[in-house]
Amino acid sequence: MQGPKRSPSQQALLKAFGAAMRLRRKEVEMTQEQVAEHADLHTNYVSSVERGERNVSLHNIAQIAAALRVKPSELVAAVDHLSPGD
Repeated sequence: MQGPKRSPSQQALLKAFGAAMRLRRKEVEMTQEQVAEHADLHTNYVSSVERGERNVSLHNIAQIAAALRVKPSELVAAVDHLSPGD
């Protein structure tokens, strides 16, 4: 099954967020399964966010950040240099 078509700038935003999430997860030495459990999300969802395949909601960003013991803004900061219009 294929996901929605995204522009290159949208894909870059999602991938940057996913990379920041993966980096933080590894810093705190957690598995995707542990993040999912602490964030009350499915492991497949967490994995797809890390791969940049999901347009994650603000609510889920907050849940993931709490699981990773970081402020949501720190995860979102990874996309500061990107603009949706780029």
